[in-house]
Amino acid sequence: MAAATRRLIQRVSTTRLSTAGARRSYGGLPESNSKAPSSSSSQRLMELESKFSAHNYHPVPVVFSRGNGSTIWDPEGKKYIDFLAAYSAVNQGHCHPKIIKALQEQVEKLTLSSRAFYNDKFPVFAERLTNMFGYEMVLPMNTGAEGVETALKVARKWGHEKKHIPKDEALIVSCCGCFHGRTLAVISMSCDNDATRGFGPLLPGNLKVDFGDADSLEKIFKEKGDKIAGFLFEPIQGEAGVVIPPAGYLKAVRELCTKHNVLMIADEVQSGLARSGKMLACDWEEIRPDMVILGKALGGGVIPVSAVLADKDVMLHIKPGQHGSTFGGNPLASAVAMASLDVIEEEKLVERSASLGEELRIQLNEIKKQFPDHIKEVRGRGLFNAVEFDSESLSPVSAYDICLSLKERGVLAKPTHNTIVRLTPPLSISSDELREGSKALRDVLEVDLPNLQKINAGKTPVSHLTECDRCGRSLYA
Repeated sequence: MAAATRRLIQRVSTTRLSTAGARRSYGGLPESNSKAPSSSSSQRLMELESKFSAHNYHPVPVVFSRGNGSTIWDPEGKKYIDFLAAYSAVNQGHCHPKIIKALQEQVEKLTLSSRAFYNDKFPVFAERLTNMFGYEMVLPMNTGAEGVETALKVARKWGHEKKHIPKDEALIVSCCGCFHGRTLAVISMSCDNDATRGFGPLLPGNLKVDFGDADSLEKIFKEKGDKIAGFLFEPIQGEAGVVIPPAGYLKAVRELCTKHNVLMIADEVQSGLARSGKMLACDWEEIRPDMVILGKALGGGVIPVSAVLADKDVMLHIKPGQHGSTFGGNPLASAVAMASLDVIEEEKLVERSASLGEELRIQLNEIKKQFPDHIKEVRGRGLFNAVEFDSESLSPVSAYDICLSLKERGVLAKPTHNTIVRLTPPLSISSDELREGSKALRDVLEVDLPNLQKINAGKTPVSHLTECDRCGRSLYA
């Protein structure tokens, strides 16, 4: 009798599930009798993302299915060389075995404790990170944008309590052309109209200066220094197109911040951890910021990990309950981050980046000599590089079109500001792969570009000049 009852209940449950499935589907896509591309094909996957995901990115049309080192394969098995490295999050290379091993071992033990309790990995990671970079304390977060927000909060708190800035009057100075993420606080200091339009009101308390202009920084410090808590900057501006400041700028900034009692806050999320041929890009001028923000490669391309480094006289202005993150400092992230740091040190990625970066720029400048009308400038440090094209010579072709042609030749790169292509491969890339990437760019300019210009003839080119809503100037000229 009991067995018969169980069978009856099972039949009723199955019928109900089938009926519900006809009305709505929670576990997958509705079946279709029409023939469609395989669910795992690149075309199908891009269609699914376009249909079900917000359109907040404009990806190069290639689907990552598998990665190893600097190599990517799509679902159809086509092989590519990665020249973006997930915006420098994959400095150690895709799926580095030591980092994956650390992930696998920790994920079977404990993944999350929250900061309501201690765990046995974060304290070890905190000691390792602070000793490695010469700071007394760390505040762990997850994403780079969270790290920046954290640094801004710490700076304001320090400004009110230590510098005695009047309540709600603390100011942060940042640079034109900066990129520190896309949170509301960060876009409030942005010069990117796409990032700011429609998101107002923006947050007050932000001042701007030109990147690389120590004189303008000194002027604003003299005018408003008593209320300025911090100066936030990228040692090398990434999203602006790998813009390197003039020699001596970082030292001048350090001197000015010290003189006017302003916290020097270095956003090393993209430029740090060996990307520029130094452990930190600030090391190029041997200066020590008051705060350093790390992210991206700290997680080895495996899990989001970010951190803010500072000394006790700055960091301890944050008290329990005033800032935090459920996942920040979790044992899984801590284990992965320690393995990521091990790889940077053991495989000498700082030296590797410096050496390979020199090789790459030699190759790119040879291409520039061959196409002087098309290439305006090659710039970079370490394996943090960019090629800026002449807009008039390239017209009506854009940097995005160049990247599409590179993709067809097996090289993956990403444009910025319509005329710039960033070339920032994993630091594990080989010399042969660098040469292959350079050859692909040469072939695009020699073979593909004339055809692209014919195809796009008559089309209105996208201007690379943008009049900033904030200051009214044309940026990225």
